[in-house]
Amino acid sequence: GRPLRVRGDRENPAYHGFTCAKGRRLPEQHAHPGRLLQSQKRGADGRVAPIASERAMDEIAERIRAIVDAHGPRAVALYVGTYSGTHPAAIPFSVGFMVALGSRMVFTASTIDQPGKSIANALHGRWLGGSNVLASSDVWLPGGNNPLISMSGGIPAANPGRRLREAKARGTKLVVVDPRRTEVARFADVFLQPRPGEDPTLLAAMLHVVLRDGLVDRDFVRDHVAGFEALARAVEPFTPAYAQARAGVPAADVELAAHTFARGRRGCGVAGTGPNMAPRGNLTEYLLLALNTVCGRWNRAGDRVPNPGALLPPAIAKAQAEPPRRAWGFGEKLRVRGFTNTAAGLPTSALADEILEPGEGQVRALVCVGSNPVAAWPDQLKTVRALERLDLLVTIDPKLSATSKLAHYVVAPKLSLEVPGASVSMEAIEQTYVAMGYSEPYAQTTPAVARPPAGADVIEEWELFYGLAQRLGLELRLFPVRAEAGVLRASRDVVKVDMARKPTTDEVFAQLFAGSRIALDEVRRHPHGALFPASDDEACARVAPADAGAEGRLDVGNEAMLAELAEVRGEPLPAWDAAAQPGAGAAAAKRAQPGDARPFRLVSRRL
Repeated sequence: GRPLRVRGDRENPAYHGFTCAKGRRLPEQHAHPGRLLQSQKRGADGRVAPIASERAMDEIAERIRAIVDAHGPRAVALYVGTYSGTHPAAIPFSVGFMVALGSRMVFTASTIDQPGKSIANALHGRWLGGSNVLASSDVWLPGGNNPLISMSGGIPAANPGRRLREAKARGTKLVVVDPRRTEVARFADVFLQPRPGEDPTLLAAMLHVVLRDGLVDRDFVRDHVAGFEALARAVEPFTPAYAQARAGVPAADVELAAHTFARGRRGCGVAGTGPNMAPRGNLTEYLLLALNTVCGRWNRAGDRVPNPGALLPPAIAKAQAEPPRRAWGFGEKLRVRGFTNTAAGLPTSALADEILEPGEGQVRALVCVGSNPVAAWPDQLKTVRALERLDLLVTIDPKLSATSKLAHYVVAPKLSLEVPGASVSMEAIEQTYVAMGYSEPYAQTTPAVARPPAGADVIEEWELFYGLAQRLGLELRLFPVRAEAGVLRASRDVVKVDMARKPTTDEVFAQLFAGSRIALDEVRRHPHGALFPASDDEACARVAPADAGAEGRLDVGNEAMLAELAEVRGEPLPAWDAAAQPGAGAAAAKRAQPGDARPFRLVSRRL
């Protein structure tokens, strides 16, 4: 019943024996001496002591009820981190609990990690036929990501090294943009090494070359794109020479990268965490979408859909654009800095202020799922002050992390090998972001393969929210993951939870995956996982023609984004950049060399 070691499953059709570093460390996590095997309660003296999970839920529910009665449901907030992604029921139950409570104060890691993906997607619009994928592409552009190490960024996480080698063997050209010479950069046909934070400059210069040299997909732009003329005017000043002066990339390399990318028949550009955490991450993602769009890097009518889904309900991919939607300025309005909800969610950077700011609507209770705000939120000292101010802080945490040391209650969870699992989270990524997740219809479920240690009192994440809802008399309704890329609007099918009889995790999965393209029982029949390609008689197998009268267009000329690009162009060049411009004297160039005084580059990563 104890995990001893991890080995790759060579019979798995997607991973082919590959395991990632995190997966290989799972036995150490399960056996870690600091693992919590009972929930903890912090007393008035600041010390923590074990508490039975049922008793903890009694007390947490009682304190939430008192806070809501005194201050309203908005006083309760939820923060969901990335560690919850491995547990398919965690987010539906936690968000369902908040909806039932009447609070919309739901915050996630999305607005810290890569908010530009969702923001830019809203401003640009979505192509309902989906993007090109690596397996069928002639050219690929990883921008500020290193999928061989991070398992994300356009090269599927299922054995990325093998997939990259196969792509190179097929002749796929690789254009890599990164301040570091990463593992992926070793495979590059063209490697651009800009100064950190200069991604907008570099992408604008590539767009300049593509438009100047007539390398656009004219038919696609004519039929499906708006704002082309505005984009052309905006990138006109971003010449390769300017990119060289500002970003530090030779002008000839910028020209080569633009031509290599644009002349490929199929391909895609995908940005990673680095440029999203750097300044102007929204603009970087938007310009990358614009580059993909003017080069026509989207699936067309009749193309086979790379991943029609498996554990998600089937969606009909269509060769048409869903027009832009609001990226911010809607939904819950925060009390600080004029923030509202966004396409990436409520801004997590403002949550500490919402806790510290007195007055009506102040956040007084926070529940953290799969997260560690002290280590993750901006402004660590302010974060600590805010968490210490809360009337109630609850964490679900396998150890006493920096945040859990401040919590009133720490709920001890089961770990991933002790609970049933499913691969749906990667399907959701593929449906939400461009060229992310699985690029084939792969699915797998697993039963629990390990037992909690003897005497442990640990529960699953979803069980906490079910238990709290029961005690507060709330009816839970869950919003399962639904496909996005192939439908005009995400389905809002609601799952009603039986609040009289607690379901098992397998029963919860059956509800969450109801209506999936491949029946859950069929997926379970394949213990090694399986590919479930769509047959030609399935409507989801190929991209359908556009609906009659469809008028949606992808927007590459968004006013806010192009104004931000103009701000970039209007910034003065730093001294060493000015010295690098054509015509600068040798003395100026020599003065500008960083030399031994500047031996390092600061690169944004999760450190």
